[in-house]
Amino acid sequence: MKDTDCVRKIANHYASQLQLCHSRGSVSFSLARTVHGHMISSGFKPVGHILNRLIDIYCKSSKLIYARKLFDEIPHQDIVARTTLVASYSASGDQKKAFEIFSTTPLNVRDTVFYNAMITGHSRNNDGHAAIELFRCMLRDDIKPDNFTFTSILSALSLIADDERHCMQMHCAVVKSGTGLVTSVLNALVSVYVKCASSPLVSSSYLMDVARKVFDEMPVRDELSWTTMITGYVKNDDLDAARKFLDGMNEKLPVAWNAMISGYVHHEFYREALEIFRKMLQLGIQLDGFTYTGIISACANAGYFQLGKQVHAYLLRTEVNPTLDYFLSVNNALISFYSKCGKIDEACGIFNKMQVRDLVSWNAILSAYVSAGRIEEAKSHFNNMREKNLLTWTVMISALAQNGFGEEGLKLFSKMKLEGLEPCDYAFAGAITSCAVLGALENGRQLHGQLVRFGFEASLSTGNALITMYARCGVVEAANCLFHTMPWVDSVSWNAMIAALGQHGRGAQAIEHYEQMLKEGILPDRITFLTVLSACSHAGLVEDGRRYFDSMHKLYGITPGEDHYARVIDLLCRAGRFSEAKDVIESMPFKPGAPIWESLLAGCRIHGNMDLGIKAAERLFEMIPQHDGTYILLSNMYSALGRWDDAAKVRKLMRDRGIKKEPACSWIEVESKVHVFLVDDTVHPEVQEIYNYLKQLVLDMRKLGYVPDTKFVLHDMESDQKEYALTTHSEKLAVVFGLMKLPHGATIRVFKNLRICGDCHNAIKIMSKLAGREIVVRDVKRFHHFRNGECSCGDYW
Repeated sequence: MKDTDCVRKIANHYASQLQLCHSRGSVSFSLARTVHGHMISSGFKPVGHILNRLIDIYCKSSKLIYARKLFDEIPHQDIVARTTLVASYSASGDQKKAFEIFSTTPLNVRDTVFYNAMITGHSRNNDGHAAIELFRCMLRDDIKPDNFTFTSILSALSLIADDERHCMQMHCAVVKSGTGLVTSVLNALVSVYVKCASSPLVSSSYLMDVARKVFDEMPVRDELSWTTMITGYVKNDDLDAARKFLDGMNEKLPVAWNAMISGYVHHEFYREALEIFRKMLQLGIQLDGFTYTGIISACANAGYFQLGKQVHAYLLRTEVNPTLDYFLSVNNALISFYSKCGKIDEACGIFNKMQVRDLVSWNAILSAYVSAGRIEEAKSHFNNMREKNLLTWTVMISALAQNGFGEEGLKLFSKMKLEGLEPCDYAFAGAITSCAVLGALENGRQLHGQLVRFGFEASLSTGNALITMYARCGVVEAANCLFHTMPWVDSVSWNAMIAALGQHGRGAQAIEHYEQMLKEGILPDRITFLTVLSACSHAGLVEDGRRYFDSMHKLYGITPGEDHYARVIDLLCRAGRFSEAKDVIESMPFKPGAPIWESLLAGCRIHGNMDLGIKAAERLFEMIPQHDGTYILLSNMYSALGRWDDAAKVRKLMRDRGIKKEPACSWIEVESKVHVFLVDDTVHPEVQEIYNYLKQLVLDMRKLGYVPDTKFVLHDMESDQKEYALTTHSEKLAVVFGLMKLPHGATIRVFKNLRICGDCHNAIKIMSKLAGREIVVRDVKRFHHFRNGECSCGDYW
């Protein structure tokens, strides 16, 4: 008897010590291990509740390996230990091991709590079907569910419910069980109705009415009850009902008011969100991090910079010793706010002062640099990030692609995959855009095949990127085919296709697409009009272009910007209608900027309008004195007229101002390798063979009527020297290399960083006839498709 009392006394001592370990936070595990070690060294063999307490502490300390080892050593595991392990494995996301414990537990040992732990695990791990099936097993095994069971199973049902019958059946089960007056159960039931109301298979208004009826009949409501109803109305796009519901509340519950702010922001009702915020201040409702995050987002999206600054100042003035987590979410919202308002330095200042940062913080400041076009800083920031997720990589890949760093964008996409991240459709879109920048058609085709394998062929973002890629790589037919086979299209898709047709000289088709877009009920935006006006300009469709320009404001309420006026000036000047162009400039509601004068100067170069060209160049020298294009165009105009002294003066002015001309280069892709050529190239390893081939080709071209047009030689030299200079132009070298290396009949696709030379344009027309194949040249302005001695531009370029 005395031995029994002694053992009981020792057991109680250890039990009390383990009880103390529960409340020790992060040191609970080490203390429990010490107590456990003392038991082993003293020869005490723990049983029952002491073992359960040890397992519980190990589980709560996330030391599941220790808990499982101890559990496996117990000869007869009781239901308490089993339930603890099931709950802990589920909480860690390891449902496989949780179910292993569950399935090996004898039926006669299981109880309601045990089933609840497993059902809750399935629910928390988003496996609603498994939870429902287990609930059915529980009923078949004659285990009576309690209010915790119904709370968990209703949460699981809300994950998968898409039929009102599912909701009704579970509602009946709740009523029959006698748990229909428990607040937690009724909250879960309301949540099921609310979430099922979002299904396209049901009547959302009917289910929301049922949810409201359950809510109205609740004997006791808590904060979650009110918030669930408001969130339900918001998610089902009934903001008026949500607002009436909020206004009818007697309780001042911050969570419910925050849900209303979030709903307004999500649906872009920013003024209404600000009104809620002001009312919260008037009523003295406690503001928290969610309140500030929501209202700062409203100011950011609406562009309310001054108001956002006032909210920031109020926050700093009124919040005393906020927690780090509190300020983390708010600071992340502030970074996005200042970034969207163009205040990048202020966004960086907040980021640099943050005591705690998370991945959201790092991604927010990365996006800020990208939005501001500060790509070098974005690259440095990206490289310094210790942790990156798919969003990080996607933002950086897209940034590089959209800012002309196509090669770097493709390398980063490959590196992302090597690091084990599976690309999303937006990452694919960024990589495809990189191919468009480079003109890398084969790489683009490979990416097209990959995204199909990944199941992204129906993605709108990748579809739009592919349209642009194929168009910018010279395969407009593939772009058009893709556009017409996409599951759905938006205004971006239409804009991309209209732009593609316009760039390839198919102005009439571009206009047809625009008219079809209107018939399908898609309203044009400012980008649409830019693409349409460009298409009209490239095809010489002056009257159509003027009509579309006039319709911008008259029919669609879009105020033309300087970029739209520049397109109209370009349209008129290409057609030689300078008087009309001057009238348009004088009618503009603002002073003409550089884009206007650049369009005017370009038109003057085409038609040799020297006087007006000099005037336009003088304006550009004042506005953008470091831009090389103005000097080049003016010098070329003088050279074309044989005014060599004036051309020399312009070039001297360039040198005196330290301005360097961008060197002309052309490139072509052959066997997945890009070959680049400069004017008078001596670097390419096969350049001598190219010159020899070209020399013979010119002889054959002369037989078909080719005569070198020496007016495109921009320096004063002897006639034979001029003819030789023309043969060294980069686009000719690239085309000849393609003729030498690509299979007979294959299309030759050449890309040039500047405008194609006039003599090269004439020469390549004859080359296409002589070689009997299509030659596509993309210059800085448009595409030229050369077939059988003719060009798609109709010599209107």
